[in-house]
Amino acid sequence: MDAQGCVQCTYVDYQGRRCEDSSDKEGGLCFWHDPEADKRGDDICERVEAIAKSGRPLSGFQLKNANLRNVHLVNRGCSEGYDLTDVDLNHADLRDAHLYNINLQGACLLKVDARYANLNSANLTRANLLGIRLDDAKIEHIKWGSVILQAAESKKLKKRESGRKEGVRRLNEEAEEVCRNIRRQCELHGLQEEAGEFFQKEMRYRRFQLPPYSWQRFVSKTVDLLCGYGERPMRVIAFSAAMVVVCAFLYAIIGVSGGGEIIQVHPEKGWQANWGQLMECLYFSIVTFTTLGYGDIAPVGIGRTIAAVEAFLGTFILALYVVVFVKKMTR
Repeated sequence: MDAQGCVQCTYVDYQGRRCEDSSDKEGGLCFWHDPEADKRGDDICERVEAIAKSGRPLSGFQLKNANLRNVHLVNRGCSEGYDLTDVDLNHADLRDAHLYNINLQGACLLKVDARYANLNSANLTRANLLGIRLDDAKIEHIKWGSVILQAAESKKLKKRESGRKEGVRRLNEEAEEVCRNIRRQCELHGLQEEAGEFFQKEMRYRRFQLPPYSWQRFVSKTVDLLCGYGERPMRVIAFSAAMVVVCAFLYAIIGVSGGGEIIQVHPEKGWQANWGQLMECLYFSIVTFTTLGYGDIAPVGIGRTIAAVEAFLGTFILALYVVVFVKKMTR
């Protein structure tokens, strides 16, 4: 403590760096790290810019309700942007802000007004994006992170006993809202790949709100696995190939009728003969799956049931692939 009764700020950031500013509160926080300090002054924008240009870290700054309109935080001449990790920008005004390549990992961007802001190449991993406004903002090459903050919190809450169900459902609702908002903005900006990713997450978080063992949740999970809610056509192809191969092995074991004889693998036959029999069964499986039905080979016994199921699913899956493929190509 100095002669004026000030002490060093007690804030320590994620890298273990301690704030160099002083506080007039015993064991307290400085102006920038104190969540109770009023940051609504007209000079806040210029002061933040000056701190950034001086090279001091901005991590953990409490800038709730701050007027940062047109703030310029682009770290020119450096490959890394300014570090605003864990900063609190709750309800802050970031309209027309220049935030290219900014590091906002773990930041609270709750209901931030970022209209017309330049957020290209920003790092928003683990950031709270609930209610953020991104109308006409530049959002190309943003690092969104693989998991939405609310979704990560719901997983943690799910492991606890008290208040689990309602809290998990609420967090998944918020995660769905975040994904829907970002997905719409990506669509408006022509970022179709990112829009597809957030659409999948949006549907998954919606599924998590359904009763655990309900029919609706089962159907939603099946659609996700089969085609990624229409965003993964390669999954349809992979599932189709797997089904054809599995059915071919079943036909080879059970046997199918072709050319007046039973086509079937048998241990007593050599590997060349069994390989030929297996290829015949694979051919029959492909013909059945695609519902071509040449008639040169026919199922026998329980193989008829397998063939009927394969033909039914084949019709459905081929139609699904056309829908998914067209959806991807018309974006």
